[in-house]
Amino acid sequence: MTFQAYLDNIQTKTGKSPEDFKRLAAKKGFTENGTLRKGIKAGEIVTWLNEDFELGRGHAMAIVALLKGAPK
Repeated sequence: MTFQAYLDNIQTKTGKSPEDFKRLAAKKGFTENGTLRKGIKAGEIVTWLNEDFELGRGHAMAIVALLKGAPK
């Protein structure tokens, strides 16, 4: 599965776009100036995405990669 396919599946499941997740991550304090804050662990984000959006690890890690700056 391509990175874009992961993002497309996430949007279908949650109704949230990649930009929505960037905004939500910033509100949660995971990012600052568009990138992950120092000291934030992927596991923290995976837990958040699983609890709030029922995303599995693979899909959550795609969001982590997005927040780290992976191109869409």
